[in-house]
Amino acid sequence: MTTNGEFLESIMTNLSFFTKYPTQGATSRYRSFAFACRLAQYDYNIEIQSFMDSRYLERLFAKKPKNKMGIFLSYCERVIAVMRASSTIIIERELFPYLPYGFEKWFLRGKRYILDYDDNVWEDYRGKWLLEGKYDHLVTNAAGVIVGNDFLKARVETLNSNVIKIPTVINLDAYQGHDLLPKFDRFSLVWIGSRITYGYILSFARMFQALAQKIDFDLVIIASQSLQSEAIEGVSMRFYDWSGEVEVTLLRQCHVGIMPLDNDLFSQGKSGFKLIQYQASGLPMVASPVGENCTIVQEGCNGFLPKTHNEWIDSILKLHNDASLYRQMGDNAMQNAFDFSIQKYFPIYREFIDATFAEGIL
Repeated sequence: MTTNGEFLESIMTNLSFFTKYPTQGATSRYRSFAFACRLAQYDYNIEIQSFMDSRYLERLFAKKPKNKMGIFLSYCERVIAVMRASSTIIIERELFPYLPYGFEKWFLRGKRYILDYDDNVWEDYRGKWLLEGKYDHLVTNAAGVIVGNDFLKARVETLNSNVIKIPTVINLDAYQGHDLLPKFDRFSLVWIGSRITYGYILSFARMFQALAQKIDFDLVIIASQSLQSEAIEGVSMRFYDWSGEVEVTLLRQCHVGIMPLDNDLFSQGKSGFKLIQYQASGLPMVASPVGENCTIVQEGCNGFLPKTHNEWIDSILKLHNDASLYRQMGDNAMQNAFDFSIQKYFPIYREFIDATFAEGIL
C-alpha cells in the first residue's frame, strides 16, 4: 500500500522539463538544463524534452531557410512527450510556439506546471491574432512562475501571486583555474551572443568607429565566425564560434565586457546574462542602462552604464587609460559573481518548485 507521504514524494521527485532548445541554446542551457542536472543529483527523476533540435539551431544561426518538415516533426514529438509526461512539469515560455492558448490548455489538463521566462517574450506575439494574450493565460493558470529579471516580475505579478525572480546564473566551478590566463596583447572589448542578437553591436557601429580613432583595440565577438561578413568597417574585429569549451577561456583573455542595447520593450525584459559571465571572468563591464543591466552593473564600482555614444567612449577610455581603476573594477566584478551563481540560487530554486508542486497536493 502506498501512503500519502509516499505518494507525495513520488509526485515531487518526478519532473518533466519542456525546453525550447537543446543545450546549444543559451537560455535552455543555463536555466532548465543547469537546474535539472542539479536536481538529478538529489534523486529527482528528470525528463527533458526540447522542442527544437540542434539542426534547427544550426540553420537558424547560419540564416538558412527553415526546414518545415523538421518543425512539423518537432510539434509531433512535443505532443507525444506532453502526453507521457509526469503530472508536474516545468515549461520554458510555452509548450507549442505559435499555437493559441486553447490548444496548450487542452494538453495541460490534469497537470501542475511552472513557467520560466528570462526574456520579454510577450513582444513576440504583440498584434498577432489569437496569440497576443497567450502568455497572460498561461501565467494566470500556472502553479508558479520563475522570471529572470525585475521587469518580468512586475509584469507577471499582476497575473499570478506565486512568482520568484531567479536570474540566469553561471556555475562558478566552470570559471576556476582560468585566472592565470594572460590577457590578449591588444586591448580587447568582448561581446558574447548569437547571430540573432548581433544587431545590437551593429547599432553601435558609429561608436566603435569613433573609438577606433582614439585607441587601438580589438572588438572580440564570441558567437559565429560567419559574422565576419557583417564586420564593422574601420574597426579591428575578431570572430569566434561559440562553444562551451572556449567561452570561459576567451572571456578571461579579454579586457572589458560590453553589452550595448536598444531601449525597447524587448531589451528591457532581457536577463543581462552576458554581464553575469563577464563578472565571473573578472572583467569590468560597460553596458547600456536598460532593464536588468542596471541591477548587475554598479556604476563606478564594477563597471559603467553610459547613456550616449560619447559616454560609452569616455567609459571605455577610462578603463583603457587607468590601470588602477581597471584592476579595482575587475576585482569588484569577480567578488560580485556569487550573487548570480547556481551555487547561490539552486537551493532557492529547489525550495520554490517543491513548495509550489506540494501546494496542489496537500
